[in-house]
Amino acid sequence: MMAKWGQTFLAPHPGTRDRVSNPRPLAVVCENPFSTAARPPEDLRAFGKNRGWCPYFLARHMVQFANVIVYSYQYLLDPKVAGIISKELQKESVIVFDEAHNIDNVCIEALSVSVRRVTLEGANRNLNKIRQEIDRFKATDAGRLRAEYNRLIEGLALRGDLSGTDQWLANPALPNDILKEAVPGNIRRAEHFVHVLRRLLQYLGGRLDTENVEKESPVSFVSSLNSQAGIEQKTLKFCYDRLHSLMMTLEITDTDEFLPIQTVCDFATLVGTYARGFSIIIEPYDERMPHIPDPILQLSCHDASLAIKPVFDRFQSVVITSGTLSPIDLYPRLLSFNPVVSRSFKMSMTRDCICPMVLTRGSDQLPVSTKFDMRSDPGVVRNYGKLLVEMVSVVPDGVVCFFEITQQKLVFFETQDVVETTLALDNYRRACDCGRGAVFFSVARGKVAEGIDFDRHYGRLVVMFGVPFQYTLSKILLARLEYLRDTFQIKEGDFLTFDALRQAAQCVGRVIRSKADYGMMIFADKRYSRHDKRSKLPGWILSHLRDAHLNLSTDMAIHIAREFLRKMAQPYDKTGTMGRKTLLTQEDLEKMAETGVQDMVY
Repeated sequence: MMAKWGQTFLAPHPGTRDRVSNPRPLAVVCENPFSTAARPPEDLRAFGKNRGWCPYFLARHMVQFANVIVYSYQYLLDPKVAGIISKELQKESVIVFDEAHNIDNVCIEALSVSVRRVTLEGANRNLNKIRQEIDRFKATDAGRLRAEYNRLIEGLALRGDLSGTDQWLANPALPNDILKEAVPGNIRRAEHFVHVLRRLLQYLGGRLDTENVEKESPVSFVSSLNSQAGIEQKTLKFCYDRLHSLMMTLEITDTDEFLPIQTVCDFATLVGTYARGFSIIIEPYDERMPHIPDPILQLSCHDASLAIKPVFDRFQSVVITSGTLSPIDLYPRLLSFNPVVSRSFKMSMTRDCICPMVLTRGSDQLPVSTKFDMRSDPGVVRNYGKLLVEMVSVVPDGVVCFFEITQQKLVFFETQDVVETTLALDNYRRACDCGRGAVFFSVARGKVAEGIDFDRHYGRLVVMFGVPFQYTLSKILLARLEYLRDTFQIKEGDFLTFDALRQAAQCVGRVIRSKADYGMMIFADKRYSRHDKRSKLPGWILSHLRDAHLNLSTDMAIHIAREFLRKMAQPYDKTGTMGRKTLLTQEDLEKMAETGVQDMVY
């Protein structure tokens, strides 16, 4: 965040809270404690250690003094977090969602909940401990329980008692959907509420005992729950707030230990609040391992507009931007809003430093593709392997692949283990730094594709093997496609293609991080030669994708790569005096203001 005095902070993640000895009250901080300079999280930790303040809460406190705040999407889109962190932001604030090509997925995840057997087992242990605490308070301090009962009669949300605290997250439902009335009588007393939760856990456990995939709407699920467990919809809506109140009354602050029962109450509150835009899907096993029972009950949100609507309603100006926001006209439909301004700008370069290619054939002229009916073809596998082997013999330094193996360079892989992937990335960079070069294999929808930059010599070539479609047999994806078709009239094929191409663009964009950088991009699949697929790539890629670079074979791509690298090896003119000018002077800006910026707009 940037404070009024021109200072920059990066808020640390809540999981990085430091324990400090002899803490002093944070309330005494009423003005800027820093000099005018950029301050990373390391400086916050050092300052907090000297003053006895937690750096996380120090950053939280500094939000109210800031003009610019930089944090992740969840602080605005997830109701549980936004109700604590962002509740004091003013209406006149300008909200900018950067790298927002996946914003619809973030909105959906914010309102989705998964419950497994281990969740129910942990929730049962939580209820046992809560019951023990209730009995202890009855014997030692029954007045606290009576006072809580009186508050519940008046209504928690109406009194503002449960707006969120430092120990507990806010209500998982959106602010406008929280009931402003008294808590139902059957859960006002603590022991009655615990009994209701036990019946809910018993019902959920019974639903997980299934051998078939089940899908139903929230209305049908709530009706079944009411008939079998005697729990009404209104009772479900108040589950999270009632649990929050009980935890505060019992003075329980260990939120990590009570995460399972919080998850169950999240589920109950959401399923009782929303009748449309959600589905309950029960799967008895993971389709990748059908012989291992692993039942899961998922409350899946399909409507991304639900989570972002409070942001649009609350703030005057909201900007959604990304280098891979394409096609741009589909996002207003997914998020259900009417944009005041919608623009795509060209990428200003002093030279043609991007070389995208579409490879459809191997050197033997056999087509290559990762389509289901072709991916196991030995000819396809052989041609993909030869493509990589021949490319690494031509391209210096780093090569990034989003999918085979070669002995020309060191090979590193992205795995699901964060530490292992971090070590692989570090060794990859070491191999590139020492001049040997390396190949890094990654996953199109993994962490590397979203947040790791392969700039300069770390990424001179990125190969996108295939089109990264989602798993089309996923029950959650099928339910979302059905909802998009019925509600927003978005065809299944259009959304799947849009989603795959934005992921592909995000992958290949990892290698171009500045005007002085250069790199090649190979889309290795015959499906990229089709206009309906290729046209959904961002404009800054399409503007450099020449007709001569379409429908290539491996030997043709090798020839183009040699020519491009030879051209990029020439001295680089940063000012653009010998070619296109990208560094603007004051006179250039004044001229643009007079003539407009239409020349820059697609």
